[in-house]
Amino acid sequence: METDEDLLARSTREPEAFEPLVLRHSAALHGYLSRRAPGVADDLLAEVWLQAFAGRGTYDVARGAARTWLFGVARNVLAAHWRRREQDGRALPGGEESSDPWLAVDQRLDAAAVAPLIRETLAELPHVERELLLLVAWEQLTPTEAATVVGIPAGTARSRLHRARTRLRTALGTARPLPLAGDLA
Repeated sequence: METDEDLLARSTREPEAFEPLVLRHSAALHGYLSRRAPGVADDLLAEVWLQAFAGRGTYDVARGAARTWLFGVARNVLAAHWRRREQDGRALPGGEESSDPWLAVDQRLDAAAVAPLIRETLAELPHVERELLLLVAWEQLTPTEAATVVGIPAGTARSRLHRARTRLRTALGTARPLPLAGDLA
């Protein structure tokens, strides 16, 4: 049995040599696509094969296995799909999300990784600073509204809120500002 790499090379001279690649890898590529864009996986798979066939002459064995190259084509097709959907803003079939759901998964994993540190740092804050931060971040109050809730002047609240955010930033080891609302949940 010929290797995938041999088939790809031969398919540049004999296009029918490409067919065994389709038979060998369609199930795996379809699985990849259907886990990320279930409503349109069939269409995306067709696009993968069209692009792979058109680009088969660009495959370079020195850059990795043919299977890896095919998954790279699939990844690019999927990324283009998400970009088109975001630009079009169209409703999607079958309740499919309008953007790559894995971005949200990555964000949730990142948040889960730092959650214990955030909880620990919040617990170490003075009560008023913690309460101000939570009122602004979770309850989406303005700093002035949060100041009224805890019974301190607005200027004092802004100063303490700044101090609380700085402590969280330092604990997280990042220079980017913490969000004002909702993202500390």
